[in-house]
Amino acid sequence: MAAARRMTTEELLGKVRKIEIRTKALSHQIFAGEYHSAFKGRGMAFSEVREYQYGDDVRNMDWNVTARLRAPYVKVFEEERELTVVLLVDVSRSGLFGTREQNKRELLTEIAAVLSFSAILNNDKVGALFFSDRVEKFIPPAKGRTHLLHIIREMLELDPQGNGTDIGAALQFLTGAIKKKCNVFLLSDLLDASADGNPRYEDALKVAAGRHDLSVIKVHDPVDYVLPNLGLVHIKDSETGRAAWVDTSNPATRAAHARWMQALHERERHLFNLYKIDSVDISTDDDYVKGLMALFARR
Repeated sequence: MAAARRMTTEELLGKVRKIEIRTKALSHQIFAGEYHSAFKGRGMAFSEVREYQYGDDVRNMDWNVTARLRAPYVKVFEEERELTVVLLVDVSRSGLFGTREQNKRELLTEIAAVLSFSAILNNDKVGALFFSDRVEKFIPPAKGRTHLLHIIREMLELDPQGNGTDIGAALQFLTGAIKKKCNVFLLSDLLDASADGNPRYEDALKVAAGRHDLSVIKVHDPVDYVLPNLGLVHIKDSETGRAAWVDTSNPATRAAHARWMQALHERERHLFNLYKIDSVDISTDDDYVKGLMALFARR
């Protein structure tokens, strides 16, 4: 497979600027309040100890201080205002597929940019982990517009070394790299299943969801779920390189594909419900603003 042509500096800056203008405006006008409401105060930090007052939660009693001073004292906690946001961005080859105005990778990039600008407006730190069938690049969380634009440039320019998808490896790297609880967004088409159609990343997902506040933003192209009737078509898997002729005019072929994808989708939803993970599924022909608003509203 020939390497993709790298953008010139002028082309790259032009794309970065275009994404910045659109997503920054959306973050200011639409998402800033919803993001703040959905994600602020996900952690509580110890502030002080004071004497017990009527109505205080007895679960916050500081028994050591109470015994030492022989009077009831409680621990006081306050909201942790500054959060850390980490984007796990799927840059595998399947993201280059698209039958609409933009492919899945382009949609993921724009959604990630919106989330990043929303976090920056909330004075949060933002980091990014780009993965295929391996961790391609990790950018530790930091603040500021310059840092944010660096992340966007990587999303646009990164040429992955791997072809496949390994969500579990990305989640395992995350849990090892960041110990403090943070808000994690997994952005992927989630096409990472075993031969029997089960997601391969359940164990890593369980650990990551237990340690961090994890949300999943899945993107798909309509053809991922429903094969169009185009007759005999030569199809090549962009990740494995395998190719085959498929008769899309055969109703049984189209029905089998739809059943397999629907079963995979239902297994994904089962995992997210099991581990209490908020998720949204956004199509490349949908308005992703509505999808993100729905995700924020459920939190």
